[in-house]
Amino acid sequence: MAINWTDDLNTGIDVIDQQHKRIVDFINHLETAQKAGNKEMIREVVNDCVDYTQSHFAFEESLQEEAGYQYCKPHKKVHELFIRRISEYQQRMDLGDDVGEELHQLLSRWLINHIKRDDADYVSAVKATMVSVIKEKEQKKEVGWFRRFFK
Repeated sequence: MAINWTDDLNTGIDVIDQQHKRIVDFINHLETAQKAGNKEMIREVVNDCVDYTQSHFAFEESLQEEAGYQYCKPHKKVHELFIRRISEYQQRMDLGDDVGEELHQLLSRWLINHIKRDDADYVSAVKATMVSVIKEKEQKKEVGWFRRFFK
């Protein structure tokens, strides 16, 4: 079943929300590929999703580090465990296993839970730090690109 983005998935950090929406798009494309029975398309979507998700994780972790988020290391560990788990699916897929449906279910459940639980925990720390940076830059008239990250 396709994931529909709902307001309860918004973190309030625009750049993170846009990245999460892009991951949802990958998951929904995986469902389309699965329904079409197109193994090559499934492989492509999975590989693209994994690449994009790793970039997203790195960005998210850098925001947490910059904000001094106290649970940055455990959050990074959650990301690492997830990537390891997905890599196992990629290996199975490379061996010819039909993992599309199983992987779609895992990605759908994991992403929603991760956003609502793990990501929700760091948002206030990141926003508080970034808001003070924005205010400082506003006083210096240097706001630029940074403001667009927040609602």
